[in-house]
Amino acid sequence: QLVESGGGLVQPGGSLRLSCAARGYTYDTYCMGWFRRPPGKEREGIAVIDSDGDTAYAESLKDRSTISVDNAKNTLYLQINSLKPEDSATYYCAAGQGVGWCLDVIRVGAEPDFDYWGHGTQVTVS
Repeated sequence: QLVESGGGLVQPGGSLRLSCAARGYTYDTYCMGWFRRPPGKEREGIAVIDSDGDTAYAESLKDRSTISVDNAKNTLYLQINSLKPEDSATYYCAAGQGVGWCLDVIRVGAEPDFDYWGHGTQVTVS
């Protein structure tokens, strides 16, 4: 189970940190990621991180966001700075086993092989 939190209404130029609490599963190796779906648009990948600590970011956010994991808390985070109205979307986290496929989800748009998805948290920048 994945549960996102941290969304809300933010002014342009502001920052927020999204959290994704993971419960009920254990992976020896893993890939976790953040995705978003703007209103009326397709879902897009934002960032992923694997259990080796390697990360990949979408071009649209790579200079403004940081993905991280606190393994002790089983929690994934996404820090986004300098928010823009076009960042408004429902943000989802996801988790899956393994690392070999992880970075390609963002780098080449590979189909994600996640086992779990959160229900999403709404971010509105206005």
